[in-house]
Amino acid sequence: MQHCGRYPYVLSGLLLNDTILQPQFHHTDTGGVTDHIFALCHLLGIEFMPRIKDLPDQSLFKLDRHQNYGELDCLFDETVPRDLIAEQWDQMVRVGVSLKNRVAPPEIVVERLANVAPADRLAKALTAYGRIIKSIYILRYIQDEKIRRVVQLQLNRGEARHSLARWLFFANRGEFRDGDLNEIMNKTSCLSLLCNATVVWNTIRMQKIVDQLRNSGQTARDEDLARIWPLLHEHILPNGIFDFAGC
Repeated sequence: MQHCGRYPYVLSGLLLNDTILQPQFHHTDTGGVTDHIFALCHLLGIEFMPRIKDLPDQSLFKLDRHQNYGELDCLFDETVPRDLIAEQWDQMVRVGVSLKNRVAPPEIVVERLANVAPADRLAKALTAYGRIIKSIYILRYIQDEKIRRVVQLQLNRGEARHSLARWLFFANRGEFRDGDLNEIMNKTSCLSLLCNATVVWNTIRMQKIVDQLRNSGQTARDEDLARIWPLLHEHILPNGIFDFAGC
């Protein structure tokens, strides 16, 4: 299940994070899912919780081919080479430590693991380990409605953030047409600043509205407020206001 796309950058946003935030969970859609990402996130102590489409087509793996799980046993297609995982465990831990200490860019490490020769034992061990972690996660996802709701909620929030960025980044329809990395980083940093300013402004305004409601005797329950987020943008005019009255 190693495929090209945006998956090499899944870990970059987590490990190159220079804020005080230390994420413990990470959510993506299917485009960010590979066996290697499951393995590396688990080694890094991050719970990878993606939304995976076509669940009936996903393969589940177990460690012991002789282990029988009763009625669930028919769900398991194959076993993973546990001896290979044990053999390569120290190397796998070293990769995790290297990522944690920023010895190499995460996306480069992930891409190299995905593109090595099929006989590479470290990559095969990480794939096997990731398949076990993914199998456990899929079973939990199917069984626990709360997990499905949490994953969907977080992805909705992420999509709302992307929608805000697209709304604000109107020039060239949000396309980067300059190949210079510094220019791209400057533009994305400015876009992040605009998005953060929008979130702060919305938060302050929402809090004032909540205070007014409560001061007037109306009910504004915390459990209801927990379901909203300050990413609304329909009230923002990204192109500004032009007054031609004096022309």
